[in-house]
Amino acid sequence: MVGRAAQMAHAHGVPVILNPAPAQKLPADLLMHVDVVVPNESEAAILTGLPVESKSGVELAGKELLEAGARAVIITLGKQGALLIDEDRGSRTIDPFLIQAVDTTAAGDAFMAGFAVQYAAGKSLVEAARWGNAAGALAALRFGAQTSLPTEAEVLKLLAGEEPERIIGRQL
Repeated sequence: MVGRAAQMAHAHGVPVILNPAPAQKLPADLLMHVDVVVPNESEAAILTGLPVESKSGVELAGKELLEAGARAVIITLGKQGALLIDEDRGSRTIDPFLIQAVDTTAAGDAFMAGFAVQYAAGKSLVEAARWGNAAGALAALRFGAQTSLPTEAEVLKLLAGEEPERIIGRQL
């Protein structure tokens, strides 16, 4: 089902973003229809069979996903930010926002939402991933899943350099 949707979207010029969660082996041709695949570290390890305990391991896993057909790979690294790998510019780190997380339950979902909205709006991979990092960081400052998701205004404040405790209205 996912493969057919990706194939149809790709055929019509619609960007395809794949968050392979929960991770499992993917059909061989799926990534050929994916513009950006966004696994976390453990998902990248499952998808590639490679260890991702180091930056070089993360890079190797990302390159493996590129070779499988994805046009770009963003591996989310929690408090270490994310690593963006593409054929045009190689790999580069998307810096994290330094926070004291209280609950990371929805941080990955917040990252995906922030990234996808900005990428669909025409932002570059780097800009969109930065948005994702900001949204994920803010989500980790609150307890719960849906209740932790930040608003666009909150993300904009963090991107503008405002301190997280001022954005969410409490001390950390």
